[in-house]
Amino acid sequence: MADNENQNGINAGNDLPDDVFDQTEATNTTDITEVDLKKTMETSYIDYAMSVIASRALPDVRDGLKPVQRRVLYSMVELNNGPDKPHRKCARIVGDTMGKFHPHGDSSIYGALVYLAQPWNMRYCLVDGHGNFGSVDGDGPAAMRYTEARLTKISMEMVADINKDTVDFVPNFDETEKEPAVLPSRIPNLLVNGTTGIAVGMATNIPPHNLREVVRAINLMIDNKVNEDRETEIDELLPIIKAPDYPTGGIILGTRGAEEAYRTGRGKVICRAVTDIEPMNGGKNRIVVTELPYLVNKAKLIERIADLVKNKKIDGITALRDESDKEGMRVVIELRHDVNAQVMLNKLYKHTDLQTSFGVIMLALVNNEPKILSLDKMLRYYILHQEDVVTRRTKYDLGKAEERDHILQGLLIALDNIDEVIRIIRGSETVQIAKEQLMARFGLSEAQSQAIVDMRLRTLTGLERDKLQAEHEELLKKIAELKAILADHNLLLGVIKKEITEIADKYGDDRKTQIGHDEAEFEDEDLIPNVNTVIALTSLGYIKRMAIDNFKAQNRGGHGIKGISTIDGDYVTDLLMTTTHNNVMFFTSTGRVYTMKTYKIPEASRTSRGTAIVNLLQLGPDEKITAIIPVGSFEEEGKHLFMVTKKGTVKKTPIKDFANIRKNGLRCINLEEDDELIEVKTTRNSSDIFLVTKNGMCIRFKETDVRAMGRDAMGVRGMMLDGDDEIIGMQIDTQGSSLLVVSEKGYGKRTKLEEFKTQYRGGKGLKCYRIIEKTGRLVGVKAVNDEHEVMMITDQGTIIQLRMSDVSIYSRITSGVRLIKLDEGASVVSIAKVREKVSDGSVEYENMDDAMEDTGEEDVVSSEDDFDEEDMIEDEDNIEEKSDEEYGDESEEDSDDNF
Repeated sequence: MADNENQNGINAGNDLPDDVFDQTEATNTTDITEVDLKKTMETSYIDYAMSVIASRALPDVRDGLKPVQRRVLYSMVELNNGPDKPHRKCARIVGDTMGKFHPHGDSSIYGALVYLAQPWNMRYCLVDGHGNFGSVDGDGPAAMRYTEARLTKISMEMVADINKDTVDFVPNFDETEKEPAVLPSRIPNLLVNGTTGIAVGMATNIPPHNLREVVRAINLMIDNKVNEDRETEIDELLPIIKAPDYPTGGIILGTRGAEEAYRTGRGKVICRAVTDIEPMNGGKNRIVVTELPYLVNKAKLIERIADLVKNKKIDGITALRDESDKEGMRVVIELRHDVNAQVMLNKLYKHTDLQTSFGVIMLALVNNEPKILSLDKMLRYYILHQEDVVTRRTKYDLGKAEERDHILQGLLIALDNIDEVIRIIRGSETVQIAKEQLMARFGLSEAQSQAIVDMRLRTLTGLERDKLQAEHEELLKKIAELKAILADHNLLLGVIKKEITEIADKYGDDRKTQIGHDEAEFEDEDLIPNVNTVIALTSLGYIKRMAIDNFKAQNRGGHGIKGISTIDGDYVTDLLMTTTHNNVMFFTSTGRVYTMKTYKIPEASRTSRGTAIVNLLQLGPDEKITAIIPVGSFEEEGKHLFMVTKKGTVKKTPIKDFANIRKNGLRCINLEEDDELIEVKTTRNSSDIFLVTKNGMCIRFKETDVRAMGRDAMGVRGMMLDGDDEIIGMQIDTQGSSLLVVSEKGYGKRTKLEEFKTQYRGGKGLKCYRIIEKTGRLVGVKAVNDEHEVMMITDQGTIIQLRMSDVSIYSRITSGVRLIKLDEGASVVSIAKVREKVSDGSVEYENMDDAMEDTGEEDVVSSEDDFDEEDMIEDEDNIEEKSDEEYGDESEEDSDDNF
């Protein structure tokens, strides 16, 4: 109604006849064209989609750049904004790019420029930013009027030889400028830096890779083509390019996902943060994050963890802080003392971005057409691009060389006939006449005659003539080389290989992202060599695996060699030898047992600290490793584990009962509240057991006195202890013919096993060592033979290895001799026996003790001259030996099996 009234009012106001409007309406009606809306929308949307796909979101397979990135780099080249020039305002770069090549918003151009300068996004940055370019926390960059930028050195390889007709140039949007359709890209940028883009109906997500690895793969493809005239199979490339290499580091779990992506163009790569579990005071632990998965926002990650704690989805985190600085990333997560750090870490992997998956989609434009590419095809397209670039550059250089040589030939002809040339030039009225006469007289070209009339007088000197002749000869060689390259495809590939190898040597670096083990993948032990290895464990729970050639036997009384680098208060408590395929059983003070393969223990050097054991085992609070047993098989009949506690309780359990140990461990003995499990041995139910206390008492009884029990049993009394006395060790008669005891002050001796008569278990035993102030209490005991060697470990991390043939045998109630010279305040804390038995060409380990060969190292301290007779403190003539009864021979006293 209102519209009609308004229309009527207009008509009335104009006072025009109605037929005028009728004619107008008729005219407009004839201009209206009816179209099919469905077809129009389809056509328009397809045009839009193709524009986004080809001109905005997807990279070219040849240089790995989207159009906006290519235009930014070329604009910087035109601005002469190289790495040897000062930084320029980003606003100037953005303005030039937008005005000349990219008629879109300045924010999109500046965003592309910033991305190329961010080291947490680009594996090898193509832009050197100066100012605030954002952060890994997700902070945005400063406005482009505040920031500056220039090209990096490696980005100059992207545009190298662009002025030598190496690539096609096309008109810009208004046909006032020329821009490159693709960059020469002397580095394989698409794989090296990767890219991410969302087009219409498709997307690309290519992860970054290591430059050295990619170049090695390209060189292999070139070598196969040159030497064998064949294409390279993808199976040959996978051992070289195993997985992506992210700029932020992290750990990739297995290579199966990456291999699938390389074969099919699609896959999923799981990446995990680099973390470490560090012990704290009060039995607490903290998780320290030093590297994050690719594209993870650190600030959002911390916020996510805080939300999980606030919402009580995760319990046990007491503190969360970001300690990152210029030195590197460090996110600290402190845990409550009763929280298992490994379990907490697994929860964080599950619920936060400490573990992420990168969906690989290797989509790129090939001849302006989007294609999903496998790894070998992607590299093959890059090599084809380089063949085209090098061919065009060679043709350009050949043309320039031939042009220059053509001029030189004319100059040399002129110098050979200089008098006549001068006469012709002086006799000519104009330059043009002179040129025509020279061309007619000597058969020169227009360019040669022009060069002759432009020739300076200094060219007439003999030295200058020699220079021209030398330049001519060099050009002839260069022309021949260039023609050879163009004529021989193999030579062309050789040039590509040489140049790209030089680039890799100049800009390449080591991998930042580790390739770890994927628990879901099948593990093939046959791929892991079964070799001897040494395992060391410290009192604070640091463990490592070492090669056996790190130690050498010394004479007694030596100073030893540095065995392991420890922190204050830490020292080596266990040192044993096994093979990489064996299982290692870890018994803890709380009576639990854990197991893992030897090769899963991280290998380290002799002087390094190692890895915290809590990173490998799910230990509970206040739980410490007290015994380590290497086991080849759990199925041996008649084989038992014999255990002893600090308070003298012993227990025997068949080893087959421990065949299936869970990740969170298994109960191996029930303990009283104030007791601890201190040592475990493997036995075969036919041995004599020796228990030794720190106050110098020893009991010997038959293993058959202890019946086999289940895992959850408490055990029976093995030895009765007086006062504050404690068991320090357990040995078996099959381990040696004499008993070595070592005191905390570095003194010790050997005593024949025959001097210890067999008693019933549960007695007080016999005196085995004379303790005085100079010796201190006993800290270790080993059953040994003359051919054995023993390692002594001090609380300062020093290790000395002694031949038992150098240690004399003394009676039970003596103090022995000095075995190691200690620095002031140092003390011996542990000893470890080294033993090897060769059988049928293989190495066997009796009772799972250590085995090691003398490696002949030269960095140990010889100690023969350091030994003095004063070190002998035993004087048996002055010792009033007491009878066994005076020391509490309780041979007739038995104990209750169920005390």
